[in-house]
Amino acid sequence: MKAWAKTFPENKHVKFLADGAGKYTHALGLELDLSEKGLGVRSRRYALLVDDLKVKVANVESGGEFTVSGADEILKAL
Repeated sequence: MKAWAKTFPENKHVKFLADGAGKYTHALGLELDLSEKGLGVRSRRYALLVDDLKVKVANVESGGEFTVSGADEILKAL
C-alpha cells in the first residue's frame, strides 16, 4: 500500500490502508470463505467512502462481480 500511495504524491485526502491479517475485514463482516477452492478466507471486493470516521457509502460486490466498487462509482458519490 505504501508503494501504491507514493504513486499519488499530490494526494492529501485519501488514506491507503492495508488489512494483511483480515481483522478489519472480519470486523466489517466482509469475509469471503473460498477454502473449498483452496484459497482460504479472503476479503470481499468493496469500496468505502469515509468522512470524519463515518462510513458514508459502502459499495460491496456480490460474487465475483466488479460493478459497484470501482473508482468511478465512488467518485459519483462525492
